[in-house]
This record gives sequence, C-alpha cells and structure tokens, in this order.
Amino acid sequence: MPRRLFEVGVHAVARLLPAASPSALGKVVRSGVGRRRLQSLVMALTTFATVTTAMLSLGLLTAVQAPFEHAFGARNGAHLAIQFSSSKVTAAQAAATAHAAGVTEAAGPYPIAAALDTTIGTDCAERAGSDNGPITVSTRPDLGSTSGMDQLALTRGHWPTGPGEIALPSQDFAADCFGDSVVFSSLPGKPSFKVVGFADSVTNSATGFLTADGFARLTAAGAKSDEQMLYRFAKAGTNADIATDKQAVAAAVPAGAVESGQSYLIAEQQATGNAKAYVPFLIGFGILGLFMSVLIISIVVSGAVASGIRRIGILKSLGFTPAQVARAYTAQAMIPATLGLVLGTVFGNLLAVPILGGATQQLGAAGAASATIPLWVSAVVPLGTLLIVGVTALIPALRAGRMPTVRALVVGRAPKAGGGQRAQRLASRLPLPRAMSLGLAQPFARPARTVLVGAAVLFGVVSVTFAVGLETGFNRYLDASTSGFNVASEFVEPTADVGVPWGRYGPNDPRDPHLDADKVAAALAEIEGTKAAFGWGDSGATMVGAPPGGETPEVFTTTGDFSWTGMELLSGRWYSAPGEAVVGDKLASAVGIHVGDDLTVVQQNKQLPLKVVGINFDTNVGDYTVMTDAATFTAAGLTPHIDQFNVELASNVNGAEWSTSAAAALTPLNASVQPNSDGGKNIVVLTMGALVATLTLMMMAVAALGVLSTVVQDTRERAHDLGIFKALGMTPKQTIAMVLTSVSLTGLVAGLIGVPLGVAVEKATLTPMGNAIGRHLPPSVTHTYTAGLLIPLLAGGIVIALLGALLPAGWAARTRTATALRTE
Repeated sequence: MPRRLFEVGVHAVARLLPAASPSALGKVVRSGVGRRRLQSLVMALTTFATVTTAMLSLGLLTAVQAPFEHAFGARNGAHLAIQFSSSKVTAAQAAATAHAAGVTEAAGPYPIAAALDTTIGTDCAERAGSDNGPITVSTRPDLGSTSGMDQLALTRGHWPTGPGEIALPSQDFAADCFGDSVVFSSLPGKPSFKVVGFADSVTNSATGFLTADGFARLTAAGAKSDEQMLYRFAKAGTNADIATDKQAVAAAVPAGAVESGQSYLIAEQQATGNAKAYVPFLIGFGILGLFMSVLIISIVVSGAVASGIRRIGILKSLGFTPAQVARAYTAQAMIPATLGLVLGTVFGNLLAVPILGGATQQLGAAGAASATIPLWVSAVVPLGTLLIVGVTALIPALRAGRMPTVRALVVGRAPKAGGGQRAQRLASRLPLPRAMSLGLAQPFARPARTVLVGAAVLFGVVSVTFAVGLETGFNRYLDASTSGFNVASEFVEPTADVGVPWGRYGPNDPRDPHLDADKVAAALAEIEGTKAAFGWGDSGATMVGAPPGGETPEVFTTTGDFSWTGMELLSGRWYSAPGEAVVGDKLASAVGIHVGDDLTVVQQNKQLPLKVVGINFDTNVGDYTVMTDAATFTAAGLTPHIDQFNVELASNVNGAEWSTSAAAALTPLNASVQPNSDGGKNIVVLTMGALVATLTLMMMAVAALGVLSTVVQDTRERAHDLGIFKALGMTPKQTIAMVLTSVSLTGLVAGLIGVPLGVAVEKATLTPMGNAIGRHLPPSVTHTYTAGLLIPLLAGGIVIALLGALLPAGWAARTRTATALRTE
C-alpha cells in the first residue's frame, strides 16, 4: 500500500511540473559528459580512428584516381596503343584495323621508332654525354591539336616547328638542360635535336615528338619506322578486356604484325600505384574501426542508461520529457564523438599529403592541381560517421526516454537477481580458488553485456592479427627488395666507374667500362675468404614488343651462381642454357608474357630470340627486366656487358682485410672493390608499416578501453556484493583475481574466433595491394603466419581483456568494505 501511494504521488508531481528548459537540458548533458570522462575518451578515440582510416582510404582512392581520370577524359586518351611492324603491314592495313571488333574510335597510323638510345648533348656542360635512356619517338600531323584522340599536353616551351627540334616528357630529360640537345647515340651519325618543349601523352603512347621532317631525319639515319594505331573500345575496364581487344586487332592483320601494345591501365597503375597500395589495408582498418565505433558507443550509452536508471527517473519527475531524456543521452555520446571526428578529419588530411605528393607528381600537369584529399571527402566521411554514431546512440537513448518514471525511481540501478546462479554452482565445483571461480561465473550473470565485451575484444584481436600479418609481409617485402643484385658483402666494379655517378653512360656507350668477366671470376675464386660470387650487367639490349611508352625494359646478363642472393621465382624455373630467359613479374603482367613464350631482344641492331622459362619476383634495377645467361649473348656473337660482381664473404672474414688482399689481384684487371652500403629502404613500405602500427595501437587501445568501460560499470553495480565478499574475508589480491578472471574466458573465446578472422582479412588485403603496384607477391610475402606467430596471437584476446580490466580490478581492491556495503 505505501508503494502504491508513492507511485500515485510521483505521477501527480510529474504532471504538475513543466517541461525542462533547454538550459537545464544542456546542464544535464554537460554533467553527464563530465562524469563519464573515461567513456567520453573511449568514444572520441574510436571515432578518431574510424574517421582517420576512412578519410585516408576514400580520400587516397579519389584523389589519386581523379587526376588521371580527368586527364584521360579531357585528353580523350587511348585505351590501347599498338605498334605494327612496317615489314609486315602497310599503313593502309594498319588503318583498316579501326574496324576491328569492339573498336569505337581509332586514330593513326602514326610513324613510330621505338627504344632509341639517347645521350645529353655537349651543349649542356654539366651533363654532356650522360646517358638519357631509350626514347620512343613519333610524329603526328598536328602535335598541339586539342581535338581527336590522345591529345598531347605541353607543359613547358613550345612544340617542334622544324626538323631539328623535339619535345620530350619532363621526366625523360634533365630540366637544367632544357633548350639544349638530345643525341640519338645508337644511330649512325648520331643525329641531335634541340629540346624545345616538355610534353607528354596521358597514356605514354610515345616519349618523344618530332615534326614529319624531323622524323625523316631519324629514319634517314637508320631508325626503323613502324606504324602506331590508337584505339578506344566499347569494353576496356579490365586487363582481360584489353587483352581481348588486342586479340581482335591482331586478328585483322597478318600474323606477327603486332609488335607491342600499351594499355592505359598500365599507365594508370604507374601513375597511381604507390598511393593506391595504401587503400586496401586502410579500408580493412576503416571497416574494423566503424564496427568498433558502433559497438563501443552502444556499450557506453547502454551502460550509461543501465547505471543511471534512478537518475532518469529523477529527470522525468523534474519535468524532462521522454524526447529530452533521449536527446540528453544521445548528446552525451555525440559531443566526444564530434571531437574525434574533427581530429580524425584533420589527421587524415595531414597524413594524406606526403602519400599523395609522390603519386600526383607522376601525373605531371594532370596531377599538379591537387595533392590533398578532395573537400567533398572531408565533408562526407565525418558527416556519414556522425550519422552512424547518432543512430547508434539514439537506440539505447530512446529506451531511456520511454522508461516509466515510477519504474525508474523504484528500480533504481539495482541489478536483476538470480542471474548466473547455475554457472556459479558449476564454477564452485572446479579445483580453483573461490575468487577465481566467482570470476569465471560472472559473465553468465549478464550474457548480453558479456557478448558486447567479447565483441570489443574480438575486433581488437582481428585488428592485431591483421596488423601482425601485414607488418610481417611488409618486412619480408623489404627483405625481398634487397635480394638479387642488391645482395653482396662487397662489390667489384670497373676502376673507371669508381666515383662516376651511376648511369652516367649508357650500356652501349663506348665510354661505359666493363669487366673481363672470366678473368675477374677466376681471380675472385683464388682470393682467400671468397665464399661465392656472380657477375651481372645491363646488356644494352632492348626488347621487341615492349610497351612503346613509359619505362623501357632492361635486359640483364649474368655469369656464375646467384642462388645465394635470395631471388624468388613465381613460376617456371631459372635459365640453365643459352637462349633461355627469366622475365620480371611487372614486365610479364604489363606485356602479357607467360612461361613458354618466345621474346626477342635487340642489341646493336641484331635480333636475339629468347625462350621464357620463368617469371621471377623482380627486385633488380628497374621495374621491367629480362635476365639471361651471358653465354646467350656470346653464343650469338654479341657482348654481354658484365659491369659488376657481387661477392659473398665467408662468415669469419673481415671485409676490409679481404678488400686489401683482393686489390692486388683485381687492380691489373682494371677492377676495384667497393663496400656494400646496403642502399636505401623503400619509403612507401616503411610508411605503410608505421601507419599500420599506429592504427593497430589505436584499435587495441579502443578495444581495451571498451572492456575497461564495461568492467567499471559492472564493478560499480556490484559494489555491494564486493563489500559482502570483503566482509567475509576476501583480500585485495583475491578481489583483483576475481575481476580479472571475469573477463579471461571472454577474452579467450574472442581470441580463438578473432585470429582466423584476422588471417582472412590479411589474405584478402595483400593481393589487392600487390595488384595496385603491378606486382604478383611471392609466397614469402603472402604466407606470413607461422605457428610462432599464431600461438601468441591466440592469447591476444586474453591480453586485451586483462589490460582493460586491470584498472577497475585495482579500484575494486582498494574500495573500503564499509563504503562498498553502504552502496545500493
């Protein structure tokens, strides 16, 4: 009867009170945020991590892709540029391919001369005679046309107007030599042209542009002129589509007429690959962060409602409407979340700047417009996250708003009785200290809350497992990147090369010194302390059928056993006889080369056929490479050009002492020993590793703080029970053991589930990352998880749970018995 009268009185008072004012609502919100500093920190950190990763992934993908897509669309770029051999097709036959299946637009044929070696002219004093690399030259009726396909962009100077002028891409000629000459050093007479403009094709259809008269000068000097056609197709979105389109064009001309093809997808990958490689793992962290945001905010707001039931009743009795109560609890989540959103937006933009800088530079004028995340991304990501946060917080907040006033005042925050009694009885039979058995049974008292804690730990374990796999893969990629031609205790080089900048002279330049490979190999074998050695060099040959623009493939020759250098094969085998070759994976992907295919290289106008017997994970100089034995060249009467030996010393040999003793044997051979400086590290991979480590620490912190928030709430609700346990003799150490044990089982289960999920996420991420940079990653990089890694990771759930519960356990242990007993 007294309780019934109390309920009637409360209802009557509530009806008489006016609705709370906005200022009162603001005070409630501020006091709630102030009381729950820990929970506010958790929500701010969670949304910060989510927005940072989402900003980076979407922003990088958009910012990197946009300049290329804009330039490709504005300049009507070609999907495919094909070079036809003029010895097998006429210009009319090449033009007729415009009617091949799938072609929607075509341009050409244009005269083209591929891979002509060049040097910088003597009029550029600082770089006179320096190697300038191979150039693929073309001419068109109107070089500066702003209509038609593959419109060329002039970034400096003017278009050639006479037979002695040329325009080159800015990356293919030294800027401080602009206005000076470039010499076609491989042609008889070495014709030279004045560089009057920097210009490029968005898809690298050529890397040098002449007038018709200028091109005639090249052919008169001995350059082989072929025919180039440019195409756009109805379907050209993937490499498979481009391969089908190329086959359709090839079917329209005599067999063997197609010498090479340049896909716009290769040009796009070269321009955007480094930055796009970040996107897959950032998407992974972004999704994990989003789920954790939803989960943590649900935990925090639900906990605030559960622990503040009596407060809710008081607010309602003072005139707060259900909508105002719901708004108050939603706002308490939105304030710290908004702080995290703002910081995440700023941090994401700052992190993107160095990543985007390198990518947009490759796009020249097309990418110079912006090296920052687009503004719409900086608006959409925070607003979208804020909406998700708001909806997530609103669900438990509405429950608080709908809660009857009387029930809230009467029930207060008293826990439900009877929960987990069966689990308590079963746990008490275990051969464990009583404090630990009490802790083991605790998760069953509130199954829903246990599931939330387990989910928080689960996402933390997934993040850690994912990150460990990525970091291990990154480290192995770095190891692979320093294998092959980069591995040596000491290098042996021509004495004339010492002190000369690398690449000063091209491999076919008479001034480029080479080693007498047989004599140097014999001398090294006689020097005490030499464990292994092999020689290699750039043969100066070019590959027939290489993409007409972009990087020119390099053909390396080797002598001796290099199995100790750690070079990895992706398919096939290493060459074992003259005429066999191994092709790098990037070149194989770009051109469509497979094991068993034939390819042709040319040195000094002499063709040399090679059989591809393997595809290797290319870690040598340059991205596009072919490797073959030096005997392949000598058998054909060509010079293999061995210009370096890599030497591996025995483990007990001092490098300085070996170099001194080697000098006596090598000096007469015009060879000198140079120490291995180990070169530089891949800054992109190092940056990725640092970013992964940062994001992982944030995710772990969020997961642990989520556990901490829940255990704090649970410990406060059980303060009275703790007082009873302490009164019955439970020591502080036993109290800590009980609290920590209460989360251990949940952490263990979360770890067992989270590790396989983390492995799956890592496997789904590495392949797209490799594709972004045009690489097929070797097993050493993709198979990163070993028993030594997985076993500790399985315990990761327990570690995260214990870290989160440690502070509340200490608080529970320090609580005085009398204080705990007075708590209801």
